[in-house]
Amino acid sequence: MIVSSAFAGKRYAILGLARSGMAALESLHASGAELLAWDNREELRESVADKATIADPLASDLTGYDAIVVSPGVPLNGQPIAQKAAADGVPIIGDIELFSHARHDLPPHRVVGITGTNGKSTTTALIHHILASAGVPSLMGGNIGVPILSQEPLPEGGVYVLELSSYQIDLTQSLDCDVALLLNISPDHLDRYDGFDGYAASKARLFDMLGSDHVAIFASSDEKTQLALHGLQDLGRVRNIIDTSSAEISGQADWPSLQGPHNLQNVIAAVATVEALGIAEDQWRPALESFTGLAHRMERVAEASGVLFVNDSKATNPASTGPALGAYPKIHWILGGLPKSDTLTECEPFYRNVVKAYTIGEAGPMFGKLLADKIPVESCEMILTAVQQAAANARPGEVVLLSPACASFDQFRDFEARGECFRTAVNSVIENDLIGTATSEVSQ
Repeated sequence: MIVSSAFAGKRYAILGLARSGMAALESLHASGAELLAWDNREELRESVADKATIADPLASDLTGYDAIVVSPGVPLNGQPIAQKAAADGVPIIGDIELFSHARHDLPPHRVVGITGTNGKSTTTALIHHILASAGVPSLMGGNIGVPILSQEPLPEGGVYVLELSSYQIDLTQSLDCDVALLLNISPDHLDRYDGFDGYAASKARLFDMLGSDHVAIFASSDEKTQLALHGLQDLGRVRNIIDTSSAEISGQADWPSLQGPHNLQNVIAAVATVEALGIAEDQWRPALESFTGLAHRMERVAEASGVLFVNDSKATNPASTGPALGAYPKIHWILGGLPKSDTLTECEPFYRNVVKAYTIGEAGPMFGKLLADKIPVESCEMILTAVQQAAANARPGEVVLLSPACASFDQFRDFEARGECFRTAVNSVIENDLIGTATSEVSQ
């Protein structure tokens, strides 16, 4: 775990004792801080009763506290905790801000911060993989894997690779990354912000914290990303600004876990990042071939009877699903869930690759209407039914792809549970030899 003298003797209130909150509590306690903690779950409160005063921050006098530490999942727009913090004059921060405060006690190191709407996790994991392959000590944290405060500090020369959601950036004021990367900005999580502009501004704040001699990388040509780039250029404060939106890298056919136009963008961004850290092509190119990808992100689940099954459950909006449809020429597409949009605009350029669509969940009827006059579509409601029908229709050389373009919360706890349901269904159709059993081929 990361501990720091920066926290010794200070007072913090911690609201929420899930992964990041518990990691913050353990780090602060080990560093000698005085703590007040609260979670709605009694068992979590009881588990830390020996390390913190158990009390609801909303019902406590927090005057003089150094900060309120909240989970990124706690919305700040109009919430009681935000009003309480303002009334008591206490800042609200998250675990990434605590990490920033702790950096001066860590061995000399560098930090990479990755944000954007789509592709963050894959790009973060790929950067980490390239660094590890090149022999550079590296840790992933932030919005991926184990909370950064829970991990053991890196030795001198190490690189902390942080995936940063807009929620985490909202709770961070002083994280000066050595390399900051913005992948793209498309509409998402707008319930937490004052429209799309507010969401985009949250992403761009990563660069407000950037030191003048550090590197800023912008990877997309979308309007909001380019506005953030030009805004930083206009300020004239950061000297090293890189736009990779028109860059090219050859050899994608050799990277089995990095297929599709979105993953090519992720590769270009990752390569620009590691090159900024001193990694040469003879080090990063072999790492692209050996990268195995992440679960639920264009994950190759199985291949049987010449049919490939791909789990892209993490594609929770049309902007992330569209490029997935561009990865293969003949796709049986499973989509639907809790919709974030009433259109599939970003998917439309790739309909030529879809043999048939199979709709599930709450968005199923709406998507069925949107697709009816464009591609063959079947209403399935449940993933098991969709996988069975898609597998029966699939022929050798084709792909059954779960890329829902929706959140999962209508039927599942999270996108991971949805992806595991897909995996179970795939195993079932393979075990029961259901692939290609339809009486006639589906025509595009």
